Amino acid sequence: MATDAADSIGVLDRMTALLEAFDEDDHGLRLSELAARAELPKSTVSRLVSTLVRQRYLERNGSVIHLGLRLFELGQLAEQPRELRAAALPVMADLRNRTGETVSLAISDGREMVCIALVRGQTSATPTSRIGGRIPTHATALGKAVLAFSDQVDVDVVLSSKLTPWTSHTIIDPERLKSELSDIRQSGLAVEVGEFVDVAAAVASPVFSPSGALVGAISASGHAGAFDPERSGSSVRAAAVALTRRLAHGAAAPT
Repeated sequence: MATDAADSIGVLDRMTALLEAFDEDDHGLRLSELAARAELPKSTVSRLVSTLVRQRYLERNGSVIHLGLRLFELGQLAEQPRELRAAALPVMADLRNRTGETVSLAISDGREMVCIALVRGQTSATPTSRIGGRIPTHATALGKAVLAFSDQVDVDVVLSSKLTPWTSHTIIDPERLKSELSDIRQSGLAVEVGEFVDVAAAVASPVFSPSGALVGAISASGHAGAFDPERSGSSVRAAAVALTRRLAHGAAAPT
């Protein structure tokens, strides 16, 4: 087991060396140039490049290797959550104080949501995610709040995919989920009770930038047996509006 961990760290170190071999003046590197800069054997570099190309961290144009689109996408994701999180934390703390529940902020990444901020509630309920953690879009209030206001193409991708049943309460019928998304668009609130984790419930509202672009969702969550979505819903919706206002008055928002 220790050997496996050491091998994994070694591979990560070598991959990092490859990626850091590029600089802003490069128009692509050949395999031999990349090996020399990374100070790695050419055979090792060849294997690692194949893996990184497959994962889109590198791109190959004939014999020339470039940094890939996935690195740009990750850079964009890193910039946007930092700005959004900074604007959101005071709003999240206020929402926690008003409801006593755990408050989460998440952004969409494909068919999953990524939690970028979390303020623990005053109850003993364990949060169903962590900062940096991923949760399913179709089975969570945060995910459904975003999905309801997403482009139809993105909605269709989720509805046409296999909807994993995380619990016996998870909605796995595409038509039923489609109907619920319509209701969410009307109310501005998404509710989930035991769909992702049996003992948890949540209510969420989408967050928009001042220009109207969808940037994520904010939620309050607690233990399913004690949590009252109706009681917390108006406060969650008000928090989403307050966050949009904060973004308009100083914090840059993703567009």
